[in-house]
Amino acid sequence: MSEDSLENLADQLAEEAAAMTAAMDGGAAAGNGGGSSAGSGGGFSAGSSGGGAKDRNLQLILDIPLRVTVELGRTKMPVSELLNLTQGSVIELSKLAGEPMEVLVNDKLIARGEAVVVNEKFGVRLTDIISTSERIEQLG
Repeated sequence: MSEDSLENLADQLAEEAAAMTAAMDGGAAAGNGGGSSAGSGGGFSAGSSGGGAKDRNLQLILDIPLRVTVELGRTKMPVSELLNLTQGSVIELSKLAGEPMEVLVNDKLIARGEAVVVNEKFGVRLTDIISTSERIEQLG
């Protein structure tokens, strides 16, 4: 991706974030009803030159809360079995040992990875980032 297309994407995300934030706050969302337009609402100018507007747009995106989930596997069990679990119980998951874990952001798959231990803490090493086209397919 070129730097211009990345900047345009960042500007679009910032406009959408501003619209979502305004809608959640009960205010008028920038660009609502007539499509998103640069310069409407909160003073955004997607095509403006200078770093000030881009920095402000980036700050809007950085404050959006996201739910990140790392999924080892899934299982279904009745409540009675769940209540009988004790320390050391083994739960059979839908995935085999060694299969990559899934990293989801707001319930959308964005990457796969493997479990690692660093300084006695668990982590995830990303081994595969889902392509943009695959992520767009998930939205539909």
